[in-house]
Amino acid sequence: MNRVCFVSKASPLTTMSIGVGLATGLYGISFGALSTAAGLNVWQTQVLSLLMFSGGSQFAFIGVIAAGGPAAVGAAVVSAWLLGVRNGFYAIRLNPVLGAIGLRRLVAAQLTIDESTAVSTSQEERPAQVKGFWLTGVAVFVFWNLMTLLGAVLGNAIGDPKAWGLDAAAAAAFLGLLWPRLKERQSLAVAALAFLVAVITTPSLPAGLPVIIAGLVAVVVGGLNLFDKRRRA
Repeated sequence: MNRVCFVSKASPLTTMSIGVGLATGLYGISFGALSTAAGLNVWQTQVLSLLMFSGGSQFAFIGVIAAGGPAAVGAAVVSAWLLGVRNGFYAIRLNPVLGAIGLRRLVAAQLTIDESTAVSTSQEERPAQVKGFWLTGVAVFVFWNLMTLLGAVLGNAIGDPKAWGLDAAAAAAFLGLLWPRLKERQSLAVAALAFLVAVITTPSLPAGLPVIIAGLVAVVVGGLNLFDKRRRA
């Protein structure tokens, strides 16, 4: 009698979601270590990851605290909020796709981040978009919080997080998701102009504003569709 193997292979979408979650989670080690170095204790660091759950906002918060101490809490909150505004725009885009209501909608709001949005919008069919959002959101949430705790507990024991490449893990994963979409002139124009605006405005504006301005530029350029060959045909 032949033996039957019931082990099924994970789908590419599942693999992508877990991979993005793991890469982003590794970045959480960096946040945990830097947060305790900025003066927060382990539990304060963990609460930030559980409730704020937005890497950019969290790094902005502890960055301001590290520079200004307890007196800079107000400025830290504002900086974190400015960077978190983009998640509201993600929610507008994803709400018709997810169709979540009640408690499910609250959970979806918490999981609406860069990574879950990128994986979801990179899919062609709506079922895959929904699955990609939830798988990635949950994977990032679990790995991010576990690694935040690890980084906070270990603290200085791991040394400089940049030496391990952890400062670039999430950015690399996000770029990997966006790269396949940059095949057309219009997409490249939107990305290039948004990038240019962000680079120019970052040295002179408070944390968070360059991201919002670059996002608005992307919306305008994308909406006008000036570089689409099909539009001119």
